[in-house]
Amino acid sequence: MAEGSKYGLAGVMGWPVGHSRSPMLHGYWLQKYGLPGAYVLLPVQPDRLPAALRGLPALGFAGCNVTIPHKVAAMELVDRVDPVARRIGAINTIVVEADGTLSGYNNDGFGYVQSLRDAQADWRADAGPVLVLGAGGAARAIVASLIDAGARDVRICNRTPARAEAIAKAIGGPITVLPWEQRHQAIGDVALLVNTTSQGMSGQPPLDLDLAALAPETLVSDAIYIPLATPLLAAARARGNRTVNGLGMLLNQARPAFKAWFGVMPEITPELRRMLEATI
Repeated sequence: MAEGSKYGLAGVMGWPVGHSRSPMLHGYWLQKYGLPGAYVLLPVQPDRLPAALRGLPALGFAGCNVTIPHKVAAMELVDRVDPVARRIGAINTIVVEADGTLSGYNNDGFGYVQSLRDAQADWRADAGPVLVLGAGGAARAIVASLIDAGARDVRICNRTPARAEAIAKAIGGPITVLPWEQRHQAIGDVALLVNTTSQGMSGQPPLDLDLAALAPETLVSDAIYIPLATPLLAAARARGNRTVNGLGMLLNQARPAFKAWFGVMPEITPELRRMLEATI
């Protein structure tokens, strides 16, 4: 929370932003911990982003989340960027410092890795090869976080190889880029399969992936949380594989942001998870 402030104020900035579950999530924590404050929607058109960010300190905000389409543009507008966020190439959290300057962070990778640990207490990043499908912003954050957690063999498979190559170059480490056409066979020896594409999201076609080669012990993960059970996760579960949806990533990425703004590292309770699931 901003120094000297008794009322914490934060929000989520995007365009559009009305669909965001973040106000419900942070509002729950504010009430649970008895903290005076609010978390609000901040619908900001792209051409107004610079003015909106500059206005945060004047309006008494402790900070905000930034979501589509502002994650990359906002990184160039804040005063400093955390090294992890710089590697990822985008920010999702802004903190207003005591002197009114803005610091940018990306907590998506933290949220993803913690969601795996929540689902499987003995999960290890170095348990075996990882295959990541897709090469967008979520893939960047997830690949960086997996390598930081100790993954020794990360493979990225994307329809446009150049985007996957760009991730490998920006993040570095043990990354291999595979042609999209090899995705069906590439799942055969992986310990973790991650879908970061939009395929399987509500309103989108299912992910085009043949699971015939999938090993029984592979953990199957989807960054999508609407729906909670994507066709990929449903098919993997039917084969007996353990699965993790994107809700845990959403919940966990919010925790360090809440702590930075309001001073408390919040817990993810069963009640909170049920409350969010009921809206999906």
